[in-house]
Formats: sequence, structure tokens, C-alpha cells
Amino acid sequence: MRIGLVIPQTPGYSETFFNSKIKGLQDNGIEVHVYCQSKKDNFTLCPVVEGPKVTHNLFLQAWYFLKEFLMLLPYIPVVLRYFKLERNEGVGISQIAKNTYLNAHLLKAKLDWLHFGFATQALGSETVAKAIGAKLAVSLRGFDVNVYPIKNPGCYTKLWPHIDKVHSISQYLLNKAMDMGLPVETPFAIITPAVQLHSLPKPAATSTTAHLKITTIARLTWIKGLDVAIAAMKILKDTGVQCTYTIIGDGDKNYRERYKFMVYEMGLEDVVIFQGKLSHEETLTYLNTTDIYVQPSLNEGFCNAVLEAQALGKLTLASRVGGLPENIIDTKTGWLFESSSPEFLVKKIEIILGLSETDKNNISKTAIQRVRDEFNIENQQAKFVSFYSEELIIKNQNN
Repeated sequence: MRIGLVIPQTPGYSETFFNSKIKGLQDNGIEVHVYCQSKKDNFTLCPVVEGPKVTHNLFLQAWYFLKEFLMLLPYIPVVLRYFKLERNEGVGISQIAKNTYLNAHLLKAKLDWLHFGFATQALGSETVAKAIGAKLAVSLRGFDVNVYPIKNPGCYTKLWPHIDKVHSISQYLLNKAMDMGLPVETPFAIITPAVQLHSLPKPAATSTTAHLKITTIARLTWIKGLDVAIAAMKILKDTGVQCTYTIIGDGDKNYRERYKFMVYEMGLEDVVIFQGKLSHEETLTYLNTTDIYVQPSLNEGFCNAVLEAQALGKLTLASRVGGLPENIIDTKTGWLFESSSPEFLVKKIEIILGLSETDKNNISKTAIQRVRDEFNIENQQAKFVSFYSEELIIKNQNN
């Protein structure tokens, strides 16, 4: 079996989700090819095919266009099939020509499965799988469902009927996709992010006495709800709680300035630290020194950082939104609080501060064990093998 995985670029060393998926499939005799727009030189896990180039230079673009179409000549039957499928969808001739160019690398592929790692990437390529005789799979992630459709309502109307199977990182995202028109009879699998347990530092002892260390790992953007956490730090400071709140991550200049100004206005320069972007290894090392981890997001598909915080035994709080209630078992492996409310967040922190060391340790141990049992890489890899193999078995039985 050959899988074509379509992602924006080849994954880096620390991007465990796609790397572990590829390795797991290969270990089970499945051939994987990555289709992307840019390739990192150090990526050697599997063959990589880069997509057609796009440039603002009209003469250069014309040359790329001509070159790509000449390379498609041996695949005329596929191109004609694609043309017919697109026309049946009501797509105009000029748009079909554009789509044919952008999908040229996929139209030349010989695959059993064409899997788009993000649903948004499948837009404009909805009929490619049928044209090349492959099954179509898409993955649902937070941006695909929570963000992009807000500005682009109905964006998946053309895509949904062509999907053979859906992978979602949480039940929440799958349910929301169905509310947006994904047929309920579409085969699916919930395969969450996982933690590469052997790469984690040894969990450090957690203490919530004296000076409290609180951490959030997030892009500096509106959906991460960092203003909620910053406002909560103001309440804690005013009530005499000594703490340091570190935000690991970077983002848009406007949001970065907005959050820094908020910190200045509230007089929290001695409390809030903008650590900036760190490598995955550096992030885990820092996370291991924290007392409490907070994820104040307004929405999340699932959130790797929350999973890693629990894997390190950190006392973890997250807003009760999106896929986070699937990530944390409230009061068992961490705590959930009502989103957009600094006051509710503070109340949860106060509950943690009031716990005995025995209770805190029990929460930490339960969180660590659950991640080890349910969110390990081996389980994730086995689920992806089943994701494709179950369909193959059905196909063979029908033949």
C-alpha cells in the first residue's frame, strides 16, 4: 500500500506527529510519500515531491506553467478524468487550468490513499484523489474547524462528498465538522496527538509553596486567550500571591505589542515574562521546572502542550472549550475552568494552593499514568495503520 501525505512542508526533527506517523506506517510495510511546498534538507524519512512553484514574476511563472504541463503529457488520461470531474462540479475552464497546474505533482502520483494533513489543504484539490484512482482522507485540526470557516463559510461544501475517511484529533472537531455539513455516515477515526515519552525529561517534583511558577505555551494570538491569564495574574498579585507567569511562544507583532502593553498597564512587569519561541527540547526543559501549567484558550482542537504538561506531572489547568475536556479529566488529571473568565481561573488556582501535598502528588501521578497508557506514540502509530488497513480489508472483501 502506498500513502501520499500532503502537508505544507516536511516536518522538522521535533515535530513528532507526522514523523511518528510516517515511521509507524513504514514499520508496518506501508510506503509513504510526502507532497509539500517546501522540503527541509535534513528530512530523509521518505520520498518527497515538492509542488509546482508560484511566483509574482509573470515570465517565470509562464515558464513554470508550460514546463509542468509538458510533464503532464504522459498522464493525459488522468488529466482528462480530472477535467471531467471538475466540470461536473461546475468549475470554470480557467480555474480548472489553474487547479491542474497547482495539483500537477498529485496528478502524477500513483497512490492507494491521498491524505491531506490539514482539511484546508484539500481545498482546490477535492477531486484529485478520484482522478488518480486513490481514496481521499483528510485530517481535522483546530485551525481547519475553529478558525478558517469563520472567514470562509461553506468552504468545505465541495470537499465533504469526496472524502472516503476522516481523521480527527478530537471528537469535538469531528462533531463540529458534522454540524458544518460533513455527512454523518462518513467513516472516521479519532487519533489524538501523542507524547514521545522517551524524549521527556524525568518529571521534576512539583511544589506550589513560596513563589509560584506558572507557565503557558502558546502562539501570541487572540484564540489562545492570553489576556484572560494575564488578568488572572493581576488578581493573584493583588491578593498577595507571589508568582511568576511565563509565556513561551511568539506571534504576530500586533498581538505581541497588545499583550505587552496589557502587562504594562496592569503593572505586571515583575510578574509576566515573555520568553519568546524556544525549541521543543528547551520548552520541555523549562516546562519541567514549572509548578502550574495554564491553557487559557478560547478554543482548542486538542492541544499538545496540555498533554505534555500532564506527562511531566504538572498541575494543569485548561479552559473548558473544544477538545480540552477530552485532554484533561477534570479534578483527576487536572482542572477545567470556564473560558474567558480570569476570576474562574483564579478560583481554580486557589483550589490547587489549598490542596495537601499528597493530593497534588496523586493528581500528578494520575496524569502521568494516563498519558503513558492512552497517549503514547505506539498506540497512535497502531491506530494510523488501522486507519488505512481497515479500508483495504473492506475493499478486498468486496472484490
